[in-house]
Amino acid sequence: MEDEVDRLVSAWRRERPDLDVEPLEVLSRVSRLARHLDRARRIAFAEHGLESWEFDVLTALRRAGDPYQLSPGQLLTQTLVTSGTMTNRIDRLAKKGLVERLPDPSDRRGVLVRLSAEGRDRADRALAGLLAQERAILVELSTAQRAELAALLRQLTAPFDNTPH
Repeated sequence: MEDEVDRLVSAWRRERPDLDVEPLEVLSRVSRLARHLDRARRIAFAEHGLESWEFDVLTALRRAGDPYQLSPGQLLTQTLVTSGTMTNRIDRLAKKGLVERLPDPSDRRGVLVRLSAEGRDRADRALAGLLAQERAILVELSTAQRAELAALLRQLTAPFDNTPH
């Protein structure tokens, strides 16, 4: 089965036989897959009235476990945004009733961000929708192929994830 990347690589090999275009065979497919995944994510989140950044913050809180709260600093670490951006995001989520700010009992000047019941419900439903979209993307692969692909991708991404930013 031929895909668009096969056609692209073939054209480059014809036009630039002096270059090794083999990386395109992998990374162009990863790039195209990322665009398809981004579209699937937007659909899954929109069905639950969320944007991608809202899902990221809500699910960071949801993964924290009961009582589903983190400091703004912990949220920064998990979502990789600036402190000004996080403050704005927390404000917007609080206005929607999806999170609430609470005083941090261990730091008089500190604040904790807690997931509201509505935020938890919305995050759970959006996650289920996202997983359905992602399963549809992976449907052509067997369980063993998915495990092998996950291991190979981990090998490529781990150096980036384990480098201090």
